[in-house]
Amino acid sequence: MTLSLPFPQPALPEINSKAPAPETYRVRPGAVTGVRLRAGDRIDVVDRHGRQRAELTVLDGDGADGAGCTDEALGARVDGPATVLRGLAAVAASGDTCGQLDGAVYALAVLAEHGVDPARATAAQLFGLWSPAGAREGFTAVRDAVVLVAAPATPMGIDDEWANPPSDLLIEVRPATPRPASEPRLPEPLAEPVLDLRIDAATALDYEVRKGQYIQVIDIEGRQCSDFLAFGARQLQDGLERGLDSTTTRYLTGRAFPQPGLHGKFYDQNAQPLVEIVRDTVGRHDTFGPACNAKYYEDMGYPGHINCTDNFNARLARYGVAARSAWPALNLFYNTVFDDDNLLVFDEPWSRPGDYVLMRAMTDLVCASSACPDDIDPSNAWVPTDIHVRVYDSKRTFSMAVAHRVTPESEPTLSRQTAFAPCTEALTRQFTEYRGYWLPERFDRHGPQEEYWACRERAAVMDLSALRKFEVLGPDAEALLQATLTRNIRKLSQGQVVYSALCNETGGMIDDCTVFRLGDTNFRFVGGDDYDGVWLRRQAERLGLERVWVKPSTDQLHNIAVQGPASRDLLAGIIWTPPTQPAFTDLGWFRFAVGRLGDHNGIPLLVSRTGYSGELGYEIWVHPRHGPALWEAVWEAGRPHGLTPLGLEALDMLRIEAGLAFAGYEFCDQTDPFEAGIGFTVPLKTKEDDFVGRQALLARKASPQRTLVGLELEGNEPARHGDCVHVGRSQVGVVTSATRSPLLRKNIALCRIAVQYAELGTAVEIGKLDGHSKRIPAQVVRFPFYDPDKTRPRS
Repeated sequence: MTLSLPFPQPALPEINSKAPAPETYRVRPGAVTGVRLRAGDRIDVVDRHGRQRAELTVLDGDGADGAGCTDEALGARVDGPATVLRGLAAVAASGDTCGQLDGAVYALAVLAEHGVDPARATAAQLFGLWSPAGAREGFTAVRDAVVLVAAPATPMGIDDEWANPPSDLLIEVRPATPRPASEPRLPEPLAEPVLDLRIDAATALDYEVRKGQYIQVIDIEGRQCSDFLAFGARQLQDGLERGLDSTTTRYLTGRAFPQPGLHGKFYDQNAQPLVEIVRDTVGRHDTFGPACNAKYYEDMGYPGHINCTDNFNARLARYGVAARSAWPALNLFYNTVFDDDNLLVFDEPWSRPGDYVLMRAMTDLVCASSACPDDIDPSNAWVPTDIHVRVYDSKRTFSMAVAHRVTPESEPTLSRQTAFAPCTEALTRQFTEYRGYWLPERFDRHGPQEEYWACRERAAVMDLSALRKFEVLGPDAEALLQATLTRNIRKLSQGQVVYSALCNETGGMIDDCTVFRLGDTNFRFVGGDDYDGVWLRRQAERLGLERVWVKPSTDQLHNIAVQGPASRDLLAGIIWTPPTQPAFTDLGWFRFAVGRLGDHNGIPLLVSRTGYSGELGYEIWVHPRHGPALWEAVWEAGRPHGLTPLGLEALDMLRIEAGLAFAGYEFCDQTDPFEAGIGFTVPLKTKEDDFVGRQALLARKASPQRTLVGLELEGNEPARHGDCVHVGRSQVGVVTSATRSPLLRKNIALCRIAVQYAELGTAVEIGKLDGHSKRIPAQVVRFPFYDPDKTRPRS
């Protein structure tokens, strides 16, 4: 339970705008968000996804009754206990504040300020089981007050008759009068800072950091560059300058710029790590361009312009650092890129107000940070502003994370671990950030080839929790899915799963997905992107379907896949299903059952005969709190069968051999299902109902331009995603995915190619280097490369 900020920055701020605007705040499930109102202010509470209760507590008096909530300030009727606020007392008593300052401590401080006993707090109850998506209730403050809005959260059960995962609320505040100009508000510290520095616009500051301490560089108002320098402090004491080095860093990490994860360190000229990236809410920087300097401004016609290099020289002189005419720096929040013609171009930074980069010092450092003074081009959106730096104690711990936004206006979400992380982290340190989650790439005692063979010959277990799940519920649920998916959902039976494409109006693929029918009016949509839910909700609104809810349930359902010829025997002894469900061993391909782990008293789960490997296999879905127990049970049951953990690298080999499409590779919103190799998901002849993209797909099928084929390469040199495919000088296709097939002992690839060259046996060449200087001969072959008739998963 958290109280955000405690009176947070708006979730959707206007960047560099001085005009007053409505303020929007987010309330996470199980959390509390507080806002301060003045007399005349309007507050609206919005149930974003529907069916989410809200508790509204108004603090405007001295709290003499100990309950806190009053009717007078907003006219909101107090009609029940504030269950979330009352739970804060228990959280605080346990001492478990999740290591964050934005938790129970803040909430209790606000309640204490108003003399409110959290154990007796009351609230107005808003919304309920039947509130539609977008439902709102509004109030106008008759006097100054503090309003606490909570989103009660009850974990979604696997076997609930009608699942209702908890979801976000929004708070919209419209001030009665424009707020007076004030200092931009900083985000709350991640912990108690040991150093708190404001770097005024167009200046720079130096500071010293000890080994293990954390450095947080914050863009206060958004779109403001900040150059960062770091030197080994002990080397400086010995008269040696050993600072961040771009060439060494790029060589050792194999990346243009390090990001949180396995390749997140910055090195000096001696290949010694200086800092490690821990969190990055922007994800896009120019890493080692020079800090702005006098020559740049002189060449632009601005002699004498203040610049970061001169500012750094002045700050670092006392450490004996020699002045330079241009400092190579880590350019945080900057936006440069080399275009297709290898020209260096730059634009406005990507950062938003409050965005930050968190680094950890790998040794004692002397650091310098700037607030760039550039006001003559887009590098600071033409308006230089302040930068803030905080340093945290080395005893603190912070999760490693990258931020993602579902839509440009969305609040960023930090990447997180899956429910199975306690188990997989004991087996490997090789994790990669995948769509907001940390997933293992390979396992230390195995490796991708061994993991691959385990799946082909015995059994393997993998974490697929990053799949996005949505509960599609209500009388109009079937109508919505029928109108948005290419498959005929009306033919889907309860207990059945179907694989489908989700297309836009042009026939381009938004995503591929599987849909589970849990009942007449409830479905589970499983895709790869959070935007799928946004799209479905928008289509429901467009179609006027008022009795359907699309509720995100990814945080309520994590899943592993057990794949391989031994998977049925392995799971048969630990999966129990009641008499009202199919027996586990009787589950057909693309069927599922709701059951328990072990026996009727075990952990509730859903098991489906689905997978992404081309083998017989199953996926098991549980609430995250049961993840470790499920993994351990499967692991123990798998010992006699040679069960092996499987990472993303091995999974890629398996799915390419099986001809399975992957988002961003085989398809995107410019690619239709026929071009992506999944034309079987578009039954244009048998599905008579209209759906989004149908007319475009009819035209595309009638006049196909490209199709997906398999390629078999000569020799032992592999192809890569994006390689061009030629016949003579002309490019006729592009490699979408490629791998070395352990089973076939050949290099293979999936290729989107012009239909004129799609015939089996057609000779083509894969272009390397510039596409012409080097070619790898290949020919079009049948795909899937492995088990093209799907006999193994059907077995």
